[in-house]
Amino acid sequence: MFTSPAPLTSPLLAPFAGRNPRPLSRASFPSKRTAQGVRSDDAVRAESTGAHAVENLVSIGPVDAVRRRAAIWPGMAAELVQATSRDKIEYRFRAPVHLLAVFEDGSRDAGESFVEGLPRSTLRTLTRKITFVPAGHEYYEWHRLRTPSRLIYFYLDPAKLGVFSQIGLSDISLTPRLFFENAALWDSALKLKRPIEQPAPENQLYIEALGLVLMHELVRLERGAPANQDAFVRGGLATYQQRLVGSYIEEHLPEQISIATLAGLAHLSAFHFCRAFKKSFGVPPHRYHTRRRIERAKEMLAKRTLSVTEIGFEVGFSETSSFCAAFRKATGLTPRGYQVNIG
Repeated sequence: MFTSPAPLTSPLLAPFAGRNPRPLSRASFPSKRTAQGVRSDDAVRAESTGAHAVENLVSIGPVDAVRRRAAIWPGMAAELVQATSRDKIEYRFRAPVHLLAVFEDGSRDAGESFVEGLPRSTLRTLTRKITFVPAGHEYYEWHRLRTPSRLIYFYLDPAKLGVFSQIGLSDISLTPRLFFENAALWDSALKLKRPIEQPAPENQLYIEALGLVLMHELVRLERGAPANQDAFVRGGLATYQQRLVGSYIEEHLPEQISIATLAGLAHLSAFHFCRAFKKSFGVPPHRYHTRRRIERAKEMLAKRTLSVTEIGFEVGFSETSSFCAAFRKATGLTPRGYQVNIG
């Protein structure tokens, strides 16, 4: 899961097909995709211009009342939606995928929200509220905003997310929920917001780990588990597992390594592996991977045989700017500054 951005023709998007109110032309799609499958606002907000980057997102009208930015990964899609219009805005959705709506901010002077199977709500203050729509259920709401709203939509495809069976999602019936609060889901959603705003291929492990946490929290919510319950791995990885996983990361340092690959080496589910890895190494897999890249870069900088740009590529960064930012965050120095300091 989350191994690479999905193209528009990927099977991931098949469940989304045909849910928009009319067929949408691809004539005005941007000619170049950005990293991690993210499209520009113009590409994803645009029913009024006859284009849409991803079929089967929530249908919003009028489309010029909102700005939308979407990202796609295998089994999951997400989008940021910002609305500023004081006119009536309508949101509609029904598809064979789960929808999680997280309201960052916003309030309405008037409006109504509906999820199939639940009573309608006219709640005015939407900030920090979360709505969950199980696959196949209808979702509809309309707003006349009092203040601008910001929300994040997550689209989870149960047919493509193998991780669901790993954490028990396949054996339970998910319950629709309208305007609830949950600190764990809220925190995970906001962390996943950054890869949409600032896409970078080297964030793969980070996205994958956060996706696992997000889906796990949905399961715990369904089962009524308290937020602080930890019935999972209480120890870390065994010594041989640490050695095996650590060696693999060193040997494939410049590559995009998936959680599934590392978990397979340890013979654990992806979720259990992430918990055990952090217990053993003190940091999540994505942070450990980045740390080891920086250490390798230090060694190469000391040799002074390659340029900063070449070293960044050698250790797996797609752009010099992202390499320099990661290096400075880890060391407090730019790569050039580090070379000067070591003489």
